[in-house]
Amino acid sequence: MGYRSLAECVADLEKHGHLIRIKEEVDPYLEMAAIHLRVYEKQGPALLFEKVKGSPFKAVSNLFGTIERSKFMFRDALPKVQELVELRSDPMKALKSPFKYAGSALTALSALPMKQSLFKSTFQKTTISAIPQIVNWPMDGGPFITMPQVFTEDIDKPGVMNSNLGMYRIQLAGNDYIQDKEIGLHYQIHRGIGVHQTKANKKGQPLKVSIFVGGPPSHPLAAVMPLPEGLSELTFAGALGNRRFRYFRDDEGFVISADADFVITGTVYPHENKPEGPFGDHLGYYSLVHPFPLMKVHNVYHKKDALWSFTVVGRPPQEDTSFGALIHEISGSAIPQEIHGLKEVNAVDAAGVHPLLFAIGSERYTPYLKERKPQEILTISNHILGKNQLSLAKYLFIAAKEDDENLDTHDIAHFLSHVLERIDWSRDIHFHTNTTIDTLDYSGDGLNSGSKVVFAAAGEKRRQLLTVLSDDFKLAGIYKLASPGILAVQLDDYLNPQQGKQAIEALKLQLATCDLSQLPLIVVCDDAAFTAENINNLVWVAFTRSNPAADIDGVDAFTENKHWGCNGSLIIDARKKPHHAPELIKDLEVEKRVDKMGEPGGSLYGII
Repeated sequence: MGYRSLAECVADLEKHGHLIRIKEEVDPYLEMAAIHLRVYEKQGPALLFEKVKGSPFKAVSNLFGTIERSKFMFRDALPKVQELVELRSDPMKALKSPFKYAGSALTALSALPMKQSLFKSTFQKTTISAIPQIVNWPMDGGPFITMPQVFTEDIDKPGVMNSNLGMYRIQLAGNDYIQDKEIGLHYQIHRGIGVHQTKANKKGQPLKVSIFVGGPPSHPLAAVMPLPEGLSELTFAGALGNRRFRYFRDDEGFVISADADFVITGTVYPHENKPEGPFGDHLGYYSLVHPFPLMKVHNVYHKKDALWSFTVVGRPPQEDTSFGALIHEISGSAIPQEIHGLKEVNAVDAAGVHPLLFAIGSERYTPYLKERKPQEILTISNHILGKNQLSLAKYLFIAAKEDDENLDTHDIAHFLSHVLERIDWSRDIHFHTNTTIDTLDYSGDGLNSGSKVVFAAAGEKRRQLLTVLSDDFKLAGIYKLASPGILAVQLDDYLNPQQGKQAIEALKLQLATCDLSQLPLIVVCDDAAFTAENINNLVWVAFTRSNPAADIDGVDAFTENKHWGCNGSLIIDARKKPHHAPELIKDLEVEKRVDKMGEPGGSLYGII
């Protein structure tokens, strides 16, 4: 739909039964986030908070809480936007099917940003502290913007067509920030805004930043889209929203989104940082305090009756899961077209997205060999790990499409089984050590520092996977079959690397007496029952709590010509380590207050 504003979107959702109003006054400290999480867990409606304690503004969340609602908001634009992304990825399609794609060029042209100063008079000024000070988790360092659209321009090539619109978290208060005058920006340096800041730093000039909140739902979605090179986020927002991105410049030269509900403008000076965090993040743990760029606030604008848009970040699935599903639907074909031989790739949401990738590729290099083995898919894996945010992954499982044309990377349990049936642990493990991982991932040996591993499987089945533990299988302690061929083994707390290694060596001695022919993977954990409870718990524990080079071991392990492998089962030590960040735990008193809202007469009655 061509929504002109967030308010228009909210009205449309309410009209069609996709949104409810929270009429009680709610506390932005933990309570609003707790309400959002409970409603999301029930796949409930979007939420309009009418009375936010300490703020004159209303707030809205869970807009993208289900894929069905996400599609509903863009019901008129999805097909043509998919065509636009396809054409940017593969322009030859227009030549092959000119009539099919005849309207796509017009779509791009009609979506170009529009400079329009008529909206200047619709904005008023406020302060950072008047904005809803939403804190999601008990240990968070302060209130954060969780649905921002952060706009910057290339200092060497100014203009909105050379801009970047990205979604990077913003800390509004707390720590050492001067109230209403300073806020913190958190982003990785390889992101678009990081490139812009690097250029500004070299010239010794401040980077101008505009932060938009609210506006049509196409705007925040454009800010997180992995768009093909050369396709502007502002143009994409126009195409997706059936409405050109309207903007003007204020008296200080900052770009203002004319359709946003709030706009915060400010400058980031070269090498000026302040501590930012902690923050409950999408891996299900806190990202800790680190120095990040400091933004000096110039102005805070808002429209009359502005709505503050927010989400809650935490262990998946969360609202950004629907974001991801919608992004995949729009642009899922783009990455395979950019990497020759790749059929599909999935950043596994249940494992926190970045730690774990599943991929399927072609394996055509050696059709003349009696035994097929991974070769082409290893080349593809190197492409994947060098591609944009996919480069943040720690674990990449890649399979050959020729072994099962119906294999699906989104069917987690089946995909793992497919790989484990075929993989040769003595040959098919490939490490990348002393490299970069996600800044938010603390499983490595330093900030943004860790390792990666590729598990590649191609060829006929090598083994059947165990589906039931027999009475003859005996290990000391607690253990559970977590998935076919995967055993979760509970060991004592990990105290230090030496003690951790000794515990694994002791386990290996036990395993040496067991029949492991159908148990290719052992996941060592703190709680076997929790780990084995469901597939989401399994992948979350196994792949968020381990650093491949440090935490992978194996039965009958060896190193030959710098290649590590094992002849028996692979072991992943996924216990919590002393250097790991704490996991996210809800506040029980706040949960009790939310419970009352689900009682008769409460706004959440019948929903939670």
